[in-house]
Amino acid sequence: MLLCHGFTGSPGSLRPWAEYLAEQGLTVSLPRLPGHGTTVQDMARTGWKDWYGALDSALTDLVSQCSQVFLCGLSMGACLALRLASVHPSRSAVQGLVLVNPSLAMDNKLLLVAPALKYVVRTVPGIASDIKKPGAAEPGYKRVPVAAAATLPEMWRTTVADLGKIGAPVLVFRSAEDHVVGPASLPLLLKALPSSQVTVVPCPESYHVATLDNDAPAIFEGSAKFIQDHTA
Repeated sequence: MLLCHGFTGSPGSLRPWAEYLAEQGLTVSLPRLPGHGTTVQDMARTGWKDWYGALDSALTDLVSQCSQVFLCGLSMGACLALRLASVHPSRSAVQGLVLVNPSLAMDNKLLLVAPALKYVVRTVPGIASDIKKPGAAEPGYKRVPVAAAATLPEMWRTTVADLGKIGAPVLVFRSAEDHVVGPASLPLLLKALPSSQVTVVPCPESYHVATLDNDAPAIFEGSAKFIQDHTA
């Protein structure tokens, strides 16, 4: 299992999920993306190609150890997982994808001017901890580095353009109320892949970071069953 955390987040947002899957006897990899989990200044020096490169290396390591691999991701991590699957469509080891609130489209219009804005404003308010469950919090940056955010539109365009190359089954968990990823992303995925390939499961009691929210147990159990059902 290769798990991919989201933009400005850290492995902590997926740690309970990773631990659950490990308890099921699965080999789990949950890398920290470059620039994440340290300082905002570190992240400002990275972009989507750095994050993708780290995940591609992690996938290569997993394939060398395991005969089959599933890709899982939250938000931007889900987008990067889709990108991995499209870049390696013939890699038979990739058996399926489990995505939580995948981000595939621009929801904040400020990103249109981010390439220029980064020279004027270095950071903007963060997006971490969009969680409905009382007392739950996501380990992530409280500020978003504009320079890093400016690379997201290229990531979305590149990923969406190649979605049709993905042949593995996809399980999507989608929160009913999400204050980070808007309604435009999921239709892009559903348009690119046949309905028989994608299963969407609602998360009625969670916000964006559903892996730490009220529906987390359903996500963990559902993903384990999906893996079992699609393991050769």
